[in-house]
Amino acid sequence: MSNCNSCPSKGTCGKQADSCGIQNNERNKIRHVIGVMSGKGGVGKSSMSVLMAKEMARRGYKVGIMDADITGPSIPRLMGLEHAQAFGTNDAIEPVVDKDGIKVMSLNFLMEDENQPVVWRGPIVANAVKQFWTDVVWEELDYLFIDMPPGTGDVALTVLQSLPVSGVIMVSTPQPMVSMIVSKAINMCKQVKIPVLGIIENMSYVECPDCGKRIEIFQHRNVEEFVKENEVPLWAELPMMDSISRIYKDDDFDTVTAEKMYSWIKPAADKLMETMEK
Repeated sequence: MSNCNSCPSKGTCGKQADSCGIQNNERNKIRHVIGVMSGKGGVGKSSMSVLMAKEMARRGYKVGIMDADITGPSIPRLMGLEHAQAFGTNDAIEPVVDKDGIKVMSLNFLMEDENQPVVWRGPIVANAVKQFWTDVVWEELDYLFIDMPPGTGDVALTVLQSLPVSGVIMVSTPQPMVSMIVSKAINMCKQVKIPVLGIIENMSYVECPDCGKRIEIFQHRNVEEFVKENEVPLWAELPMMDSISRIYKDDDFDTVTAEKMYSWIKPAADKLMETMEK
């Protein structure tokens, strides 16, 4: 059921509260729906979605990723699936499955040319996200990560108010401007009564390739102060890194480097398990 008290359409909608949410697909059994959100673009939401999904799959969980960034999808390229296509019938869409068994759905899987722009108004974009929930055959999943677009607009409202979201992971970077916008997204989640599980600070520092020294290149505010103000725990701090897509596309990618990248996301995955697997 949607939370009508926090809905911006309260008083004008006309719908009954018990008919506002999206009907579940009977073929799908998804234990935990986790939104990955920021409010700000370019902070690495998609990268964090992929790393979290990969790490949870490595731990034996059945995992999926819904690319809800309809107008700017990047999940396929990050996972080395830019040439994949999703196929369906009149009433169902089969997601693409990567080499690790992660089920993925993105609008790019339904388009002939990934460079073709999606020039849709907000309600149509929101309906596409709804169809990714109702029409895609996810089947049994332990975790479905929803990679959300920047901002607090139509798609964010659709996901948070219509889907059974268990909680949201917020992605930030050290710059004060980003922190301010992320705070808006956190307050939006609080307004619609969706728990913000934790914060991942991406691009937190640069790691020297020779000595491993941590170098902070941004004159950023204290992250402990930021998480205290927003009453959300800090789950992980990740350095700036090469595109993680190299892990999944380059056969000669350094395995040691890949394992190091997973070690950076491990604290967040540990916290997610502690929270959701009680």
